Parts: sequence; C-alpha cells; structure tokens
Amino acid sequence: MRLNVLASFAGFVILMAALYCPILHAPLISFDVFRANKPYGMVLLLVAVVGILGTVFNQPKITKMAAYVSLGLVVLLYAGSYLKIHTSFNFIPFRSVKDFAIKLIKFKWGWYLMFGGPLLAVAGVIFGRKPPFVNNFDTPPKQNP
Repeated sequence: MRLNVLASFAGFVILMAALYCPILHAPLISFDVFRANKPYGMVLLLVAVVGILGTVFNQPKITKMAAYVSLGLVVLLYAGSYLKIHTSFNFIPFRSVKDFAIKLIKFKWGWYLMFGGPLLAVAGVIFGRKPPFVNNFDTPPKQNP
C-alpha cells in the first residue's frame, strides 16, 4: 500500500472513531455525534465506510469524493453546532442569563478527531502520485496502406 492510500485509510478510520467521541458537554451530559444528531451521524458513518471501501478496492475517484464530502459534512456539523448553541437560548429576555447559559455548553476534544480524520484523508488524496509521463513521440507514426 502506498503512503497516500494509507493516510486516506487512516483518516477515514479516525473519522469513524471520532463519531463516538464527546463533542459537546453540557452540565452532567456529554454528547457524541449520534446523541446530538443521529441521522447526521449515520450519514457521516456511511461516508467513512464508502471512503474505506474506496481505498481498499483501489478506487481513487470514490476515495477522493468521500474525502471531500466528509470534510464538508464535518465543517457543516461544526457550523450547525455553533449556531445551535448560540441561538438556543434566545428566548431568555435577560442577556446576562442567556450568556451564562451559552457558556455552560463547551466544545470537547472530539472535534480535533472530527477535523483531523477528514483532513488526513484529503491530504492523502491530494498528495497522491500522478501517473508517470509517457513519451509517445519517440515511436514512429503508423503508416496507412
């Protein structure tokens, strides 16, 4: 296995492991992706499995597509989580109480893995070897009868 394929494979495995790591922490509750949004977690898991299958069966187009889609989905999940936290307490009329409630919810270490896996997969796809250059001009042209 080449190094870039191994990097993509490791990135998808890290993404699968990151789905079960804590990403948000509220008092007395810790959230992973499946607890925060189960259908979205299933889509991320499916994309990671497709990426792993693409690397195992040596399908660079499928691996490339899965790497970019996984990175986009993780960025979208982060943006959604950030906006959800900062808009969930807008019903509270007192700004200081609202800010206190927002500060109670913390991002956890699972986000490092959530971004690290797809970034490693994309790096493996980007730095893949190009096919060697074949010089076809040294061969004589074919003669028509």
